[in-house]
Amino acid sequence: MKETGIIRPIDELGRIVLPMELRRSLDLKPKDGVEIFVDKDRIILKKYVPSCIFCGGTDDLSVYKDKLVCASCLADLGSHAAFTEEKKPRSGAHDTVKRGEKTEKKTKS
Repeated sequence: MKETGIIRPIDELGRIVLPMELRRSLDLKPKDGVEIFVDKDRIILKKYVPSCIFCGGTDDLSVYKDKLVCASCLADLGSHAAFTEEKKPRSGAHDTVKRGEKTEKKTKS
């Protein structure tokens, strides 16, 4: 980790100002997101880059159930959904057994 030798005060609201040189070198623009990490006694700031929640990819992102997912993982989700649909029992084929009861399969007559 590179030291800058720059010390900045924290204001009454807990804010610090990042020096212009750092903002330029990291291509931080006003309103850009910054991720905050804690590692023992260190606070680490990282420019936020939207990425897939599953693989971390940054290309071809879509929103799926309020999460960012890349096209490849979205396709995998689709094929997984089709696979699990095939494995589900047909609706009404078996009665539901309540917790604590014997687990015998009951088929409709």
